[in-house]
Amino acid sequence: MGALRAEPARFHDWTTKSVRVVWNVFDVQLVLYALLLAIVGLMMAFTNSSGASPLASGTTFSRGLLWLGVAIIMFTVATALDYHWLKTFAWPLYLVNIGLLLISLFLGSGVGDVNRWVTIFGLQFQFSEIAKVLMIVVLANFLAARQDSLNSVWTVAGACVLAAPPLLLVLVQPDLGTSLVFGAILFGTLFLSGVSLPWIGLLAAAVVAAVPIAWSHVLKDYQKQRLLSFLDPTADPQGSGYQLVQSQIAVGSGGVGGKGLTNGSQGQLDFLPEQSTDFVFATLAEELGFVGGVAVLLLFCALLWRILLAGWRADDPFGVIFAGGLASMILFQVLVNIGMVIGIMPVTGIPLPFITHGGASLVSIAVGLGILQSINLRQSKPRW
Repeated sequence: MGALRAEPARFHDWTTKSVRVVWNVFDVQLVLYALLLAIVGLMMAFTNSSGASPLASGTTFSRGLLWLGVAIIMFTVATALDYHWLKTFAWPLYLVNIGLLLISLFLGSGVGDVNRWVTIFGLQFQFSEIAKVLMIVVLANFLAARQDSLNSVWTVAGACVLAAPPLLLVLVQPDLGTSLVFGAILFGTLFLSGVSLPWIGLLAAAVVAAVPIAWSHVLKDYQKQRLLSFLDPTADPQGSGYQLVQSQIAVGSGGVGGKGLTNGSQGQLDFLPEQSTDFVFATLAEELGFVGGVAVLLLFCALLWRILLAGWRADDPFGVIFAGGLASMILFQVLVNIGMVIGIMPVTGIPLPFITHGGASLVSIAVGLGILQSINLRQSKPRW
């Protein structure tokens, strides 16, 4: 089996026996690593607000503080909620997920023909970020209920059918990066559920085979240019390769120790586009240097370890699979975002968790971590 999963004999049936909340198994390390990453994100928001008073209304830093407050509240709510109710209402949540993505598609706004953001009470929400966590819940519930038939073609196909509508709705917004994250979530949940590696390999081969079709009939011209620019950004340094060229200059100029917060030339002089969103790691590397970049990567490694450890110690397969989906989501975004910033992966517009400025991404991850803490606290035999 291609997964590290708990033995079925110790899975707990919550329908026959209540599970008490054991607060002494609250994972403090998980929260600590997440908060440290969020603080780094605030530091980047601060440096990107240095042209004005950081606490002034509407600055990147003030909005970052607001979203961090919302994320902490949502984490607390998700932790307090008994996660078993998510299993009960998984199918209604799936319909809510599809509904939110349809709202984004028809009522959302963005630059050009992009329909990603919905404005509510003056705050912009990107429902595709929330959809990631809801998709993990639905897939975890589906696969956990089929532990005796994981390697059935119907189980694997059913998981793919569940993931397809959200993935396609995000792809046509268009948002190639987020749609790829849905694919990573699907593979992560299948792997941690215990689906055998041949099935996962066959699914990966099908994805590779579909690439030429997507290239010819799905991707927009600007998306193709962005994907190809990483091969030789200097071929069009003032056009499609400009962003990547400036990003590599910023990363390289940071050196070992960096230039210091708010002292980066590429970011502060606005040579680097998207410096607070998709390319925020370039600003981080320029101002905090190689040491700062490695420290952030170590924090991500520590956070991912705590996520997987929580899943491994869960009492039921839902917890194992949910942890796998959440870890896959975060890991994929970290690898692709940093990879595109340093020029070893195509530019796809995937945010860096916690660090990229944007409330929806931070809140969705906070909800996911809260659900994971709920799983920690409601084990029948805590083993923390």
